[in-house]
Amino acid sequence: MVRFERAIVVGASSGIGAEIVRQLAARGCKVAAVARRLDRLQALAAEFPGLVVAFQHDVTRCNEAPAVFQEATKQLGGLDLVVYAAGVMPAVGPDEFDFEKDRQMVEANFLGAVAWLNQAAIRFQNTRQGTIVGVGSVAGDRGRRGQPVYNATKAALATYLEALRNRLSRYGVKVVTVKPGPTQTEMTASLGLKAVPTAEATARRILAKAGRTGERYLSPVHWVVFTILRNVPSPIFRRLKL
Repeated sequence: MVRFERAIVVGASSGIGAEIVRQLAARGCKVAAVARRLDRLQALAAEFPGLVVAFQHDVTRCNEAPAVFQEATKQLGGLDLVVYAAGVMPAVGPDEFDFEKDRQMVEANFLGAVAWLNQAAIRFQNTRQGTIVGVGSVAGDRGRRGQPVYNATKAALATYLEALRNRLSRYGVKVVTVKPGPTQTEMTASLGLKAVPTAEATARRILAKAGRTGERYLSPVHWVVFTILRNVPSPIFRRLKL
């Protein structure tokens, strides 16, 4: 596993993002933990004095990202990893089309990622080193009926990260798209998921994949299942009612 020394984790107040912060700090990495909920960030910082620094920021305020990025990098004394783990998935009824919910997902899941990871791309392109990790989802592999816009934001994120990978590889920069399956988090608590990995386990797998550029599923089973699903013809996929 690659050892990182200075990292920014966006979406760090709960779930997978918070666990990534904990696991990085436990290995001695200095981490700028970025999220809206300051109380949770301060609790994380208290767990790892001198290693975790809290930065309150709402990722939907994209114009603020450059200044927060620069200040976080300055306080860390450098940077070699940026993880974008922020995201929202409000409940959407089977016949519901709610633009405000859709807007929330587009802004947090995709536009916020672009605002932050553009900053990482600029810095790492100049320093000729660094790793960008985007936490995507298997939900982005197909247009499922249950969450049209959530699926679309994760598909957009995957394409954006692929483009960054193609741009930055010549500079020695790694861009990793990780696609977790269902995970036990606050965001998924209402879904009644059973026998799925904890956020801690998923974070551990993500960091294990962070050393190698490319698009990564977190288990061989996921790779097989979702490779098949991606190639199911649309008329048949509709009948599956996924």
